[in-house]
Amino acid sequence: MSFKAAAVQMCSGVDPARNVETMAKLVREAAAQGATYIQTPEMTGAIQRDRAGLRSVLKDEANDIVVCEASALAGELGVYLHIGSTPIALSDGKIANRGFLFGPDGVKICDYDKIHMFDVDLENGESWRESAAYRPGTTARVADLAFGKLGFSICYDVRFPELFRQQAVAGAEIMSVPAAFTKQTGEAHWEILLRARAIENGLFVIAAAQAGKHEDGRETFGHSMIVDPWGSVLAEAGPAREGVIIADIDTAAVHGARAKIPNLKNARSFVLDEVTPTGKGGVAA
Repeated sequence: MSFKAAAVQMCSGVDPARNVETMAKLVREAAAQGATYIQTPEMTGAIQRDRAGLRSVLKDEANDIVVCEASALAGELGVYLHIGSTPIALSDGKIANRGFLFGPDGVKICDYDKIHMFDVDLENGESWRESAAYRPGTTARVADLAFGKLGFSICYDVRFPELFRQQAVAGAEIMSVPAAFTKQTGEAHWEILLRARAIENGLFVIAAAQAGKHEDGRETFGHSMIVDPWGSVLAEAGPAREGVIIADIDTAAVHGARAKIPNLKNARSFVLDEVTPTGKGGVAA
C-alpha cells in the first residue's frame, strides 16, 4: 500500500489555543501537499516546565482543545491525523502524555499513553522527572489501518527496543515516534536511534519533533525524520521551529526488507547464565 506521510514540526508554547492554531495551519499545509497520514509531535498542546502552570490549562480528554480540533480537522480534510501526544488531565491529579489517532471521518481510532517516563539527569545540569507529574501507560498498541499496520511510541520510548520488537512481531509496518528530544540528547542519539529501530525491525519510522527555544526555557532538537526499513532517511527537517516534511511510503518495502534480513523469524529464545569467577583462571560451573 502506497501513501504520502507527513511529519509536522512545532515549537509548542504554554498556551494550548495558540498551539492549536499552529497545528491546524501546518496540518492543512501537509494535506495540501497530498499527505493522507499526518503526525504532530509530542506535547502538541502545551510545553510548560512549571507543573502547576501546566495543570492550570489542562482539560480532560472530552474537553481538550487539541482533541476537539484534531477530530474536526481529520474529518474536514479526510486524512488520518495522529496527534503525537498532548497532555491530558486525569481524575487522580496526574497527567497523561497521550497520543491520539483520528480517521478520515474524524472519529478517534485509538489513543496511546507514553509508557516510559523520562527520569534523567543530563551532564549540562538539566534534570527531568516525568514520573512526578505523569502517569505512565501500560499498553502498547498496533492499529490495522487502510494503508498498513501502525505501531505507537512517544519520545523516550525509542530507547526501549523491546517495545518496537513486540509491535513488529505483531505486524507493525510503520512505527510512530513523535518526540520532544532535548537538544543535548538529540545531537547525540536522535538519528542513530530512529535508524536503528527501523533497521532492526524492518519497518518505516515516522518521527515528528518539537524544535527550538520554547517559552518555558527549554530547547528541543527538531530534525523531524522519516526513515525507511533499510535505514535510509527519506525526509528530514532541520532545527527550524516550524515546518512539514513529506515522504512516499510503500509498505511493500517492509516485506522486501524482512525477506532480505529475516531476523524477526530467526529470533530464538535463550537462557541467560551469569558466570561468577571462583579463583585463578577458574569460573563457577
